[in-house]
Amino acid sequence: MPHKHAVAVLAGIIVGVLAGVAIGWQGGPAVGAVAWMGTVFLNALQILVIPLVLAAVISGVASVGDIRHFGALGGVTVGYYLATTAIAVLIGLLMVNWIQPGATAGLEAAGELPEGIAERGGADARAFIESILPPNLVAAAADTKLLPLILFALAFGVAMLAVGEPGRPVAAFFQGFNEILMKLVIWLMYLAPLGILGLVAGRLGAAGGGDALVDQLTAVAWHVVTVVSGLAIHAVVLFAILWLVAGRGLSYLATMLRALFVALGTASSSATLPLTMEGVRENGVDPRASRTVLPLGATINMDGTALYEACAVLFIAQAYGLDLTLGQQAIVFVTATLAAIGAAGIPEAGLVTMVIVLNAVGLPLEGIGLLLAVDWLLDRFRTATNVWGDAVGAAVVHRFIGRWKPAGEAPAG
Repeated sequence: MPHKHAVAVLAGIIVGVLAGVAIGWQGGPAVGAVAWMGTVFLNALQILVIPLVLAAVISGVASVGDIRHFGALGGVTVGYYLATTAIAVLIGLLMVNWIQPGATAGLEAAGELPEGIAERGGADARAFIESILPPNLVAAAADTKLLPLILFALAFGVAMLAVGEPGRPVAAFFQGFNEILMKLVIWLMYLAPLGILGLVAGRLGAAGGGDALVDQLTAVAWHVVTVVSGLAIHAVVLFAILWLVAGRGLSYLATMLRALFVALGTASSSATLPLTMEGVRENGVDPRASRTVLPLGATINMDGTALYEACAVLFIAQAYGLDLTLGQQAIVFVTATLAAIGAAGIPEAGLVTMVIVLNAVGLPLEGIGLLLAVDWLLDRFRTATNVWGDAVGAAVVHRFIGRWKPAGEAPAG
């Protein structure tokens, strides 16, 4: 996308967010008049996700050129995801111990735990493995379960490398397929301002408008402050990693703002994936990094979710007057880190992972009801953090693989 067009789209998205807040704040019939635009935009994004994941991952693996390099790429990617998720959980624990948001919480404000959440939160490792290896890949794709699709695409790409010459026409097909899909993403970006306006207005209106939002925020104000400030600190930590490790700066962040604002509007890393990939591409990140790191990151790299889980669990403990020991908080640290990574294929992932962590330290599941009123709002901030973490990860991996030279190409910078 030309620079002046990109700036215009970003300005339009910002205006769309502000207009959506203004319309949703008032509520009433005006919300219904614009909310449909958000639904159409979100549907258009989701239409692109499945083919884009397949094309991007397969062409990304093929562009590595050497299976030994693919192993190194995977090692750097997983190492980055584990490290940043652990940092996010640590920040969440430090913030919630410092601010103590649950000390002033009113238990009478608790809502009802959504049906079926507790049962899914008790899923074991075998159930998770079964969920990422379904018997029908098409059915998994229809349910937007990305992890099985990504694993298949990774295996397909590696096999394509292994067969050598017969696999090259297939690799060329997926390369061209990916380029066509990215062009569709660029066209879709021009509709983003209207789509974000509809999404923001519709969700705020569904929450009851501005007065209801103020009441909800007041009830758990310190929890909101704790989570948002923790996410902001982690975003700065990610920028420091971007600067110190990847050698990038503010221009990289500026290019990613479109995707970050869309993440705020959609509350979905997967739905934002097409725009994340386009932003990273405009930043000149090596396709070998972006096409494998970003689809995987949209599924398992949940820094914002992990931080939120740590804050929420300790908030619930404080609200019930329970003082978790250092050992119990260590369990929260480990469980929240792993649960955030493993929640990819589970519906209502944020609540499910919270149940897993609560069960690990023996806290009452009913405490989740304290947080339901503002969960939809905080979900948008943690999704934006997740997307930012994915974008930084692509730049970090780019820096590590820059010296690898695929057949017929110069080394990436």
